[in-house]
Amino acid sequence: MNEVWDLWYPQGGATGLSFARSLVDGLVAGNRVLVHAAPPRLDVAVRLAESGHVIDEGYGLERSESGPISFLDREGGFVTLQDGWPTDDDLGKLVILPGGEAGILRAWWHADDHSEWRWQVEFSNHV
Repeated sequence: MNEVWDLWYPQGGATGLSFARSLVDGLVAGNRVLVHAAPPRLDVAVRLAESGHVIDEGYGLERSESGPISFLDREGGFVTLQDGWPTDDDLGKLVILPGGEAGILRAWWHADDHSEWRWQVEFSNHV
């Protein structure tokens, strides 16, 4: 079933700014979605694409550390955010980029001191 992931930056502009809006397959999204270059704070609403019904949400989610990736985890109707660095367990997971493009994380590497990183994301018209 298709889902729409709305990621909103509530501190941007007078009333907030859309950070990303992605239409994705809910099975591909699963219970963890990665976000690249998330702003310091996010509001997240996950909707069923067909009806617009909100199925998961999280508001006032704050980043706790700098870095290129944040994780959105969902359970029981709620979305939480945590920051971190992807591991091999995250390969194959959905990644949402600023603006809403979504792809699958295929490879990730970072230096031990986090001073540099490299990744590969696969894009297709059926994510």
